[in-house]
Amino acid sequence: MSARSAVPGVTHRRVRARGVEFHVAEAGSGEDVVLCLHGWPQHWYEWRHLMPALADRHRVLALDLRGFGESEAPPDGYEKEELASDVLAVLDELGIDRVKLVGHDWGGWIGFLLCLRAPERVERFLALNIVPPWVNIRNLVGQLWRFTYQLPILAPGLGYRLHRSGDFVRKVLVGASTEKGVWTREALDAFADNLAEPDRARAGVQMYRVFNLREVLPIARGRYAHERLTVPTLLLLGEDDAVLRPSMLGGYQHHADEMRVELVPGCGHFTADERPDLLAARAREFFS
Repeated sequence: MSARSAVPGVTHRRVRARGVEFHVAEAGSGEDVVLCLHGWPQHWYEWRHLMPALADRHRVLALDLRGFGESEAPPDGYEKEELASDVLAVLDELGIDRVKLVGHDWGGWIGFLLCLRAPERVERFLALNIVPPWVNIRNLVGQLWRFTYQLPILAPGLGYRLHRSGDFVRKVLVGASTEKGVWTREALDAFADNLAEPDRARAGVQMYRVFNLREVLPIARGRYAHERLTVPTLLLLGEDDAVLRPSMLGGYQHHADEMRVELVPGCGHFTADERPDLLAARAREFFS
């Protein structure tokens, strides 16, 4: 069964923006729009549980970021500010002025950038398993070893081969989850087989290589230190996330008008997959 046919009630369209053809999955209808942004190593299918759960009240869109899912995979443009520009351009092409936003992992990071850059476009933001962009370096002291998993991903040659193998992505999805039984063979194949395609394997590498070589240093120097989050935000963080720890969030209150953090017990990094019922309940409450 294909990923498309596995989610009843979801339709698919292609939107051209900024010279790239993007894939958008859609469920529900109406003017109240929820936009979902996936992380690595996933795509729109990450939201296979959430989309039907919200479709009775909202028009739910799940966008494939450039290089992922069924969107085109150009060789460049993977700076996260560029990906945020992609999202705004797709919304413009769809004639959508304002959304309620859900973002996980890199999709969550991009979601924060959208809220900082264009708060008038985001009514509310539900972030999953990500830290905000005003990271306090002091909170990372002693924790940087948790990010060494990125080194083989961005390494020349090795990162590409890991993505192409398929097994690497499957191991990441299962290994970074507490509820390992949620992963069906179909779900693992949907993500691993997609990133095993040559252009998408390159995109997966670029997400991390560009971040580490071009973006980390400006962020560490305070690129977003004086930015303020005015969009009401709820951040869900799995208590068992092996990389992102609650201590890394310290001080967020000084940068946000209205942001709340909820730790999710018995959950690893992939909240939308491990705890879909809890996520749906929080989303329905937060977006109501």
